[in-house]
Amino acid sequence: MSAAGDRLQDTARRAALALPGTDHGYPFTEHLDVYKVAGKVFLIVTDDPDEQIITVKCEPERARAQVRGYASITPGRYLDKRHWISLGPGPGITEGLVTEAVEDSYDLVVRLPRPTP
Repeated sequence: MSAAGDRLQDTARRAALALPGTDHGYPFTEHLDVYKVAGKVFLIVTDDPDEQIITVKCEPERARAQVRGYASITPGRYLDKRHWISLGPGPGITEGLVTEAVEDSYDLVVRLPRPTP
């Protein structure tokens, strides 16, 4: 089933909140719902009704494949375009794809070493 923008965002939120240790808030602006684990961002949900997208961390090779494979997946907005992708509603963007993207992003962030002070 294809995910419309609001469903895409709701699906991403549900998937993120189901993962252990997830915290979220609006540290940047009222329109960016930011999800973190261990203090590291893994999902940004854009609350702007004119731009219903989510942004997730993604391995660079997979990110390039996703961008090539789906018209509504683009290099990540606001972030490093090699390591982040943004998903918007469109053909092939299913609830399963959204959930998988959020879970993969979480897994990548959890594996990252903590920055040294």
